[in-house]
Amino acid sequence: MMEFRILGCSGGIGSGLRTTCLLLDEDVLIDVGTGVGDLSLEELSRIQHIFLTHSHLDHIAGLPLLVDTLFGVKSKPLTIHALPETIETLKQHIFNWQIWPDFAELPSAAEPSMRYVPMRYGDQIELGHRSIRMLEASHTVPAAGYSISTENSAIAFSGDTSFSDSMWDALNGISNLKLLIVECAFANEQQELSDLAKHYCPKYLAEDIKKLKNNPKIAITHLKPGYEEQIMSECEAAMPGRDLLQLRTGDRFKF
Repeated sequence: MMEFRILGCSGGIGSGLRTTCLLLDEDVLIDVGTGVGDLSLEELSRIQHIFLTHSHLDHIAGLPLLVDTLFGVKSKPLTIHALPETIETLKQHIFNWQIWPDFAELPSAAEPSMRYVPMRYGDQIELGHRSIRMLEASHTVPAAGYSISTENSAIAFSGDTSFSDSMWDALNGISNLKLLIVECAFANEQQELSDLAKHYCPKYLAEDIKKLKNNPKIAITHLKPGYEEQIMSECEAAMPGRDLLQLRTGDRFKF
């Protein structure tokens, strides 16, 4: 069994809204948006691995504070898995001693508080009974999604993306896919913004979802605040026959 807990899934902030952060079992985070701040110190201390989809602030905002909070608490460094481009952005613009200390060198380079493990599309990491594979996404910066598989089931998360044949081809290769968490940030009336920001709107997602040969439950995430009902209504109209739900902070899935 594995459990997926949604700490944050909104496309913005506001009362009750948290940005993207997904907790796998007790020890793995996918992205570190503002939702990570709702975990207790004890829960935070159990985290061992972080898989980042990309470098945008809503997906990494909690990372500097998380590493700082756990400094001196954990005996092993946090392991940050990400595209090389994402890692380089973190080094240059976040952990650069100006915005935040470089915890890859603290308390020493030999025994740091965090370490980076670069991944490429298709790479797979084995963590106990779970296999975590990086999927290719298409966004305004280098970006990825992830699939998480066990012997009996799999879930997948698109991260931030727009049209991506490679991702859907990879998803079709997962025969036991039970849940797909996929973004849809904008309403159809914001199609021009979807184009510029390289996010899905319902009509775009509906075009790509036709490529999906299996039939998992589909959870829509990253909805912009104030547009949630409109986006979901448009998704349901554009994708009849699909098992859709709006992802919400606090949701839990067990497989």
